[in-house]
Amino acid sequence: MMIPRLLRARVLRRLAEFPAVALLGPRQVGKTTLARGLELDGPEPLYLDLEDPADLAKLNDPGAYLRTVADRLVIIDEVQRAPGLLLVLRGVIDQRIQDGEPAGHFLLLGSASLDLLKQSSESLAGRIAFLELGPFDVREVDADLAMPLWIRGGYPRSLLARSDDASAAWRANFITTYLERDIPMLGPRIPATTLRRFWTMLAHRQGALLNASELARSLAVDAKTVATYLDLMVDLLLVRRLQPLHVNVGKRLTKSPKAYVRDSGLVHSLLGLETFDDVLGHPVAGGSWEGHVIETLVAAAPPRTQFRFYRTSGGAEMDLVLDMPGNRRWTVEIKRSTAPTVTRGFHNALADLRPQRAFVAYPGTERYPLSGDAEVIGLRLLAELLNAPATD
Repeated sequence: MMIPRLLRARVLRRLAEFPAVALLGPRQVGKTTLARGLELDGPEPLYLDLEDPADLAKLNDPGAYLRTVADRLVIIDEVQRAPGLLLVLRGVIDQRIQDGEPAGHFLLLGSASLDLLKQSSESLAGRIAFLELGPFDVREVDADLAMPLWIRGGYPRSLLARSDDASAAWRANFITTYLERDIPMLGPRIPATTLRRFWTMLAHRQGALLNASELARSLAVDAKTVATYLDLMVDLLLVRRLQPLHVNVGKRLTKSPKAYVRDSGLVHSLLGLETFDDVLGHPVAGGSWEGHVIETLVAAAPPRTQFRFYRTSGGAEMDLVLDMPGNRRWTVEIKRSTAPTVTRGFHNALADLRPQRAFVAYPGTERYPLSGDAEVIGLRLLAELLNAPATD
């Protein structure tokens, strides 16, 4: 079963506008499938996988080789395995521009963010656009897959597995492979057992304020080491660090970020939860749903949107604040109940933040008004509304 990805159209637009496009995302999320399925005018794209020794050998002299294929799009997979390549690409790109090819030279696929972004921004400034492909979100699947999407997560092989057991087995193997093979290859040498414990602790605390000292005590390391572990997981696009919003409201504001394991299926796998009933019976259910909603809305929001949360010591709180281009601010409170209610803290946050629109996202499908100019709305509908033109 092939599910089209919504990001495909944006990839094609950026390839028509920029010489290079970097498509970033964790392993097994579907980057290669999307890239190899692009339908382009002109010659068939050349695909190079830098985990294939034969393809890697072609790039022993990358400048010379890439100039021999300068009439086509070159897709380079796992580009972070050859960090020096990006410096070479600049010269190749500049030559192709001089030869009358302004865009569509390279599509770079990577499984890590920060290092690749740093290398690219320094060597390919003005020549490259960045896009991120995450797991499937609710807009990309049929309505009958909306709840399995939350329980199994959005990795294609997990979501589309023939059974809950097969899905759980895939996720367990995915986690083990990441810990024992991929992370040592991409990042610092951290014992797999230590990093699994850290990842699991984050899953237990899904959506909670980050307390580095508490995590450090549990792992018998110092707080700086915990910060290193978290940076690594964020850079590998496996964990989201959601920063608090600081506004001048004369109140004491929370300064600690929140941490979310980005895929809800991995949250459940790390905690040994395989079925819908397992998840509902566990204390993480609320935090898991919150993270699932946040990832969906991040994927749906317009480019250059800023995402934060809001909390004061007096109890005013908003799960997600979206500041979008055009000076548009939307706020979202996230509820797992099918009959959601809000507290005084929600209304206090609205008074502080003064958003153009305020929503309460929940698992249902109906949309109806709530007191204080807020709306209760289902996740799919909110994601579609967020993705609609600004005139909506």
